[in-house]
Amino acid sequence: MNSRTSRAVWRGLALAGVVAGAMSAGSIPAFAGSCPADKVVPAGQGQKPGATMPKDVTDTVIGSIDLSKEPAAINDRTFRLRKLVIQAGGIVPWHSHADRPAIIYVVSGEVTEYASTCSVPIIHKSGDVAVESHDTSHWWKNTGKTQAVLLSSDLLHDPMDANMM
Repeated sequence: MNSRTSRAVWRGLALAGVVAGAMSAGSIPAFAGSCPADKVVPAGQGQKPGATMPKDVTDTVIGSIDLSKEPAAINDRTFRLRKLVIQAGGIVPWHSHADRPAIIYVVSGEVTEYASTCSVPIIHKSGDVAVESHDTSHWWKNTGKTQAVLLSSDLLHDPMDANMM
């Protein structure tokens, strides 16, 4: 490589570093459909319990695996995938994920989450993902004009769990 090519390579690398630094400097990570970083609060200090009964929501298990029969051998846990359809104005009532972690994917529509770990309601739109860990207690409402469709994967412990939603 000659000196002109070498200088061009170094200039390109330096420019790439400046651009990368400028893009990351001062930025606060934000993910669509998550609580804004400056609104995250300790569990229980965010949104308060809301509706306690489901309204205009269907919950269909579309697949499940008994994890005690898998190589992971996790006793008393079922890995399942559910489809939730929430009609306009529909509600998934207040519930806890203390013993049931889950990941939600919004297939279509828009739904508002009221989480105990966020001081403001969280709007979830098509394509968003919500992670529900042990410190999550929340409820959801479809505040839009069309139905919202969600896919939920979770690790169910107690099949009689009153917080299955």
